[in-house]
Amino acid sequence: MGQGFFQIGVTLCIVIAIAPILGRYIASVFLGEKTLLDPVMNTIERMIYVLAGVRSQENMTGGQYIRAVLYSNLIMGIIVFLLLINQQFLPLNPTGLPTPSWDTVLHTAISFLTNTDQQHYFGETTLSYFSQTAALTFLMFTSAATGLAVGITFLRGLTGRQLGNFYVDLTRSITRILLPISIVGAIALIISGVPQTLEKPEVVTTLEGATQYIARGPVASFEIIKQLGENGGGFFGTNSAHPFENPGRASNLLEIVAMISIPAALIHTYGIFANNTKQAWQLFWMVFGITVVLIWITSAGEYHGNPLINPLLGKEQPNLEGKELRFGWAQTALWTVLTTSTMCGAVNAMHDSLMPPGLFSTMLNMFLQIVWGGQGTGIAYLIIFLILTVFLTGLMVGRTPEFLGRKIEKKEIVLASIVLLIHPITVLIPSAIALTFPDQLAGISNPGFHGVSQVVYEYTSAAANNGSGLAGLGNSHPAATALWWNLSTLPSLLAGRYVPIIAIVLLAESMAHKQPVPETPGTLRTDTALFTAVTAGVILILGVLTFFPVLALGSIAEGFQLANGVN
Repeated sequence: MGQGFFQIGVTLCIVIAIAPILGRYIASVFLGEKTLLDPVMNTIERMIYVLAGVRSQENMTGGQYIRAVLYSNLIMGIIVFLLLINQQFLPLNPTGLPTPSWDTVLHTAISFLTNTDQQHYFGETTLSYFSQTAALTFLMFTSAATGLAVGITFLRGLTGRQLGNFYVDLTRSITRILLPISIVGAIALIISGVPQTLEKPEVVTTLEGATQYIARGPVASFEIIKQLGENGGGFFGTNSAHPFENPGRASNLLEIVAMISIPAALIHTYGIFANNTKQAWQLFWMVFGITVVLIWITSAGEYHGNPLINPLLGKEQPNLEGKELRFGWAQTALWTVLTTSTMCGAVNAMHDSLMPPGLFSTMLNMFLQIVWGGQGTGIAYLIIFLILTVFLTGLMVGRTPEFLGRKIEKKEIVLASIVLLIHPITVLIPSAIALTFPDQLAGISNPGFHGVSQVVYEYTSAAANNGSGLAGLGNSHPAATALWWNLSTLPSLLAGRYVPIIAIVLLAESMAHKQPVPETPGTLRTDTALFTAVTAGVILILGVLTFFPVLALGSIAEGFQLANGVN
């Protein structure tokens, strides 16, 4: 047990050390300060702007920024859909894989476009190398860059700066942050044993004399942006539990650090934009503290194992069902919490096999969306909770609600409320419909409390742009239930992604246009430990109260059921 927690502690210490350094670098990139990559990237970016017809010095209004996001994403989505639907006619398809069904193609294109990467297929038997690289890897870069751009423009608006240019932000997110780190990370993954090849699957003869096909491909380049961009979609069906995606503990550590590095760094980026590193560190430790608690809850559940199985063994045995022994309970618990808190969604074990405390932690992370949150949007959600806390506490103590020297008024609260309310709408309504027709629509394999979690998890994962899932829903076969899941999750994918983005940009524009007011003795300070603690309380109360019935009918009830010896 001690060794497992030591591994978790070392990993978290690495994150603490990296976050402020990367946060400072990201701030430099988007504040126009000099960086080491300027000599190379300035020239490349100018060429991109010329070819794309982008006026790089032109600042956009909120409406222009939103239209740029939506139009560019629409075009990219159509292009990828056409590539996938014509897969059998395109190159780099060594095994001659046919085109998937239209509903699987539509769901996949939208899922990767929205940075969700929810997969209702097995990559090695469904998509060609061309589809995995030219289509999906392309979207993993652009969807991550879109979220990062929106997060940065939100910070600009909050701090009274102009919103900037979406196409410039998109380009710089890729050329200055995602691509350089991905190149270095992919090389490190190759060294650790992750394959990077265009050769067809290897055919071998087993000891029993049978023929076995060993799938491979350009995995390393796919894997690193999957983690760094909080995408989460696997090259193989078992995702990062597959030894070719995640061979051992070295690759596991690298992928965990890549997964959390940008979300953690953006909190420090906010501190630099707001010229308030004190508040940034307080927010960082608040989020870090929630993460540690959830890791402890998950670790305890996995370490103590299944109470129905332990009596048969005569001792407590860690729950190793659905896990890779090379990672064990500790690295599985750590990865499980971080992949659902960062909205990455990659898995190194099967979440369906988690004990109820682990399932509780994963779902709570996706309900809150701020621990550490999505790529770029996570920091925006966190600041929105700060704004709501300022408003609520200001009302309670009779002080004018102000944030960063700007008044919080009706428009800002309405937009903030839209961001927070769209999530339960896109989760609970479709979940209720699916649970109403469990056999006809959902194809639920586990009746009872776990079945409730399976359904709610699927829509929560889609709405939170996470992409991970629980097994047993028939979302890839048979065709009837696969059609339901492919189509019914689309509203959650689209609304969960683009409604908050629109509201975030409009909120940023509204704050940017406000005249700053001088600080007075009546101003409520937001960079104190007390205010940060109140913010944590508001986050947990709003998140838990909104979804508590779901948790009570799912993981909590399942936990009591197991504790009472009921299978």
